[in-house]
Amino acid sequence: MPRGRRRTIHLSKLYSFSCFKPTYEDDHARIGDRGYSRVVQCNEPENAEALQLKYRGNYVSTTKYSAANFIPKSLFEQFRRVANIYFLVVACVSFSPLAPFKAVSVLVPLLVVIGATMVKEAIEDWRRRRQDVEANNRKVEVYGRNYSFIETRWKKLRVGDLVKVRKDEYFPADLLLLSSSYEDGICYVETMNLDGETNLKLKRALEVTSHLNDENSLQRFRAKIMCEDPNENLYSFVGTLFYNGEEYPLSLQHMLLRDSKLKNTEFVYGVVVFTGHDTKVMQNATDPPSKRSKIERKMDKIIYILFSTLFVIAFVGSVFFGIYTKNDDSGGKITRWYLRPGPDVAVVYYDPQRPALAALLHFLTALMLYGYLIPISLYVSIEMVKVLQSIFINRDQDMYYEETDRPAHARTSNLNEELGQIDMILSDKTGTLTCNSMEFIKCSIAGTAYGHCMTEVEMALASRRDGVPENGHISSDVVEHSTGVADSSRKSIKGFNFRDERIMNGHWVNEPHSDTIQKFFRVLAICHTAIPVVDKESGEISYEAESPDEAAFVIAARELGFGFFERKQTSISLHELDYKTGEKDDREYELLHVLEFNSSRKRMSVIVRSPEDKLLLLCKGADSAIFERLAKDGRQFEDQTKEHIHKYAEAGLRTLVVAYRELGLEEYKEWEQKFLKAKASLTEGRDVLMDELADKIESELVLLGVTAVEDKLQKGVPECINKLALAGIKIWVLTGDKMETAVNIGYACSLLRQDMKRIVISLDSPDINALEKQGDKGAIQKACRASTKKQIGEGFSQINEARKGSSSAKAFGLIIDGKSLEYSLKEDLEKSFFELAINCASVICCRSTPKQKALVTRLVKNETGRITLAIGDGANDVGMLQEADIGVGISGVEGMQAVMASDFSIAQFRFLERLLLVHGHWCYRRISMMICYFFYKNITFGFTLFWFEAHNSFSGLPAYNDWYMSCYNVFFTSLPVIALGVFDQDVSARLCLKYPSLYLEGVENILFSWTRILGWMFNGLLSSIIIFFFTTNSMIPQPFQKDGQVADYQILGVTMYTCVVWAVNCQMAISINYFTWIQHLFIWGSIAFWYIFLVVYGFISPSKSTTAYKVFVEECAPSPLYWLVTLLVVICTLLPYFSYRAFQTRFKPMRHDVIQQKRLLSCDNDQIDASGELPVRVRGKLQHLRQRLKERES
Repeated sequence: MPRGRRRTIHLSKLYSFSCFKPTYEDDHARIGDRGYSRVVQCNEPENAEALQLKYRGNYVSTTKYSAANFIPKSLFEQFRRVANIYFLVVACVSFSPLAPFKAVSVLVPLLVVIGATMVKEAIEDWRRRRQDVEANNRKVEVYGRNYSFIETRWKKLRVGDLVKVRKDEYFPADLLLLSSSYEDGICYVETMNLDGETNLKLKRALEVTSHLNDENSLQRFRAKIMCEDPNENLYSFVGTLFYNGEEYPLSLQHMLLRDSKLKNTEFVYGVVVFTGHDTKVMQNATDPPSKRSKIERKMDKIIYILFSTLFVIAFVGSVFFGIYTKNDDSGGKITRWYLRPGPDVAVVYYDPQRPALAALLHFLTALMLYGYLIPISLYVSIEMVKVLQSIFINRDQDMYYEETDRPAHARTSNLNEELGQIDMILSDKTGTLTCNSMEFIKCSIAGTAYGHCMTEVEMALASRRDGVPENGHISSDVVEHSTGVADSSRKSIKGFNFRDERIMNGHWVNEPHSDTIQKFFRVLAICHTAIPVVDKESGEISYEAESPDEAAFVIAARELGFGFFERKQTSISLHELDYKTGEKDDREYELLHVLEFNSSRKRMSVIVRSPEDKLLLLCKGADSAIFERLAKDGRQFEDQTKEHIHKYAEAGLRTLVVAYRELGLEEYKEWEQKFLKAKASLTEGRDVLMDELADKIESELVLLGVTAVEDKLQKGVPECINKLALAGIKIWVLTGDKMETAVNIGYACSLLRQDMKRIVISLDSPDINALEKQGDKGAIQKACRASTKKQIGEGFSQINEARKGSSSAKAFGLIIDGKSLEYSLKEDLEKSFFELAINCASVICCRSTPKQKALVTRLVKNETGRITLAIGDGANDVGMLQEADIGVGISGVEGMQAVMASDFSIAQFRFLERLLLVHGHWCYRRISMMICYFFYKNITFGFTLFWFEAHNSFSGLPAYNDWYMSCYNVFFTSLPVIALGVFDQDVSARLCLKYPSLYLEGVENILFSWTRILGWMFNGLLSSIIIFFFTTNSMIPQPFQKDGQVADYQILGVTMYTCVVWAVNCQMAISINYFTWIQHLFIWGSIAFWYIFLVVYGFISPSKSTTAYKVFVEECAPSPLYWLVTLLVVICTLLPYFSYRAFQTRFKPMRHDVIQQKRLLSCDNDQIDASGELPVRVRGKLQHLRQRLKERES
């Protein structure tokens, strides 16, 4: 039998009556139409009609592959890359007689590369499958045929099943809530897995089903649900319940979504509406927009260049081969008789009688032979390196935020190198630059300002006005005033940083307007949706609120004598100080209606009945929403309050206006009748009618005052912004806050500076306001566009005048409001707006909507062509994050929507400094060097094949053994380049942060410019020339053996290949800035492995090893010439690059060269130790102490 229902009052007794009934969508009228056609037979899943619908089961799969499609699908993914297609074609053609090598020597490297990537994909998919198996096999109680609940697995659930979910269990599907352990059918749900929000959400059942509280009553329950088809909208649901001949509208308030968790409720009963992939969470399980880095896109172009080079040299070789072949037949004698086809000759296409055909067939052979210009292991190596780089980012202790236990997280590894090329950052303010942890710090009541504490913005303003000492600290008197030293003994209370003895400790009763003060704090204590939570051990009360602002208001009311302590079904109770008697007593207010806050209403109201039987409407909201609703006799303190609002905004505070009105009984009853009728309506005009009725009752208000809460700057934000600015990164702030608040936050975080000249574009002018009152939309739009255009033009004039006036022009800061931004983003103005903005050092867009944030991001990205980064923490930042080249989510208090849509996530804005200046710089440098080196080593190797063939009249004969060529990219040169991509550092992390200008190497793309790429290609070409011609000219004319024999084809091939392996690996050694034992192992190990391979492969049967049979042991190793040529050729090959770098470092140093030199000089000056970067004196003392300890021990 089910447990008894809870009748006593618990914290979950949140008011859940008509006011909390959801606002039903206009779409209810469309039930049964297309898109709203789902039918659910409740408690009858085996009903014949239900079976015909054939809805999906509850089995969920998030894997990319299945056992059946893994091989074909993963192969398709691999061969979308043009390089892999090329090697596949070469592998296929290599089975023909035209191939210059054996087919297996091409197939094996291709299979290794493709196989490694497929194994990686398989491992990742297997992990996803294990998670799916765990989820699908969770247990849930289902109402069965024997009229009792039995346990079954999630995957066996069907649409229409009745389920019972207990406390702290996850919902197995999207359920319609029927009833709960509470009498009124309410329950609490945690939706962290859906939207990342930790605040509990209230859900409630329909009154008509809330009595279904045991198995017997469920036995008779039969109903039908008609609702919307499966969709991804987490924030709406449209449906109708048909039960006992009646229709009941359904909304999201009645739905329990899969993967959310039941909290603070013993159990609930629900009926399955959506299963499996039809659930809203699975409908949202889509990957974010695919992003590719600019370096990766540029790399594709380089591949195409190499393909073009391949075709050109193959064509040139074929032309020359055709000419030589045509000239071979002279008077019946064949000059190159040794090329004629035969049992031991591979040149099957040699035919002097048909030179054109011979040239064509040679062209196909050359395409295969010179294919080593294309690095087969490039893509898989870069993937491995980026994954390892991401692991280092994830494990960086300096980006770990202990307070919330959140490390940095690279959600994608595709964009690592772009972190080092950011030109522009577009940032949200609230929760990104600030903590989004509100503190009640000031208020204005009855025209009197209260609260003495200084905000961070006020301290920044004071420091600018009075000057800041050289050490950067603010004077002690300012700090004391800001922190309230008089109350230093007072216990710190989260959300409350208010200090004013006039109204604290009950002293407000002595104020001239004590009755107004009482009403003000009553509104704060009653007008909210917070839940009181009592600590069982200490008895202290904390509050679960929908927003940090609301929690701060309730806490402030409690601290000033109006303690909210209990919430019942239809009432709210306060410990309240009576200003007449000076004593505290408990007062219970009957809650009648709640008109909730939303972004369009910008206010919230409650209607209550006081213990004195008065009907009161208590309201709080934005100043723009409240002032226009004030009664004539309710504006007594309007001017003073507006003045205080302006001052609070300048201090960086967020304000809400507080008002109330007393309702007449008849007026209220008449309004309530209309309001409830409107709520029950299912017509299209229902929401409009409800808004009109809410507006009607929220009128004739009496102004009480205004609250001011501070959203403190996150730790280290000003310093971080300064460092990023020094790194050449421009920062724009896109916020929904008022202009005054945003501007002063800009000053506090160093985004705006005292020496900056401000350009303000705003449509808050008397002319525009007058037109808005007239209501002529056409005239308003025309005037707004003209005003915006004019102000943009004036901004250009200011900048031009400043540039003409002095050689060192002032920096400008652009501030624009939301209305002006709307017109600035129109096609006719967006170019001029962008030009103005880009000429300013800082840009702040105020009152920006989520769409405007995304549009500004797109404008910057498209117009600059540079890499942009967007950073934010809320759902309203998602569009901006996805539009930018890189999206960084802050895992703050607004949930995880931004993080889930981001490419990288961090816990604090200040970690962006290390993410970009350290990891970004390193990743950019490593990937750039890695790709350039890849092309260098392949051009070096590939062109030795070309020079050898040219030397041999383009006969198509390869210079090396088949397996030498096959192992080159896979075994002898791949590991050092991977080590470079993972471990190399031009300077340490400390120096990256100390010298932020180093980051400009990435912003200016110095390390991966076409000049540098072509330079490395030229180096490869030059290396191939030196290796081939020096080797051939050194060995061919000379006796190689003691008996006077000269070097043959196989000895020349081994020697030349040895020089290539040594040269490209030593080139890596002189290119690396930071050696670890891993790099030493990979570089010298790769060279050693070549010799080991040569020995082992040389002992295999001659039919397999062919030209490699004992060539090293018997011929090369005993010959001094082999070793001498190798040494001299390698030195000559490295000399050009070494000379170039020596000249560049001395006369045209790059930024990292300068910093390295400074570091070495500082070592000489006894400042920093080169190895450990500890002061040398400190190291000396440590050594001295160690020596003394040893002496004592001895």
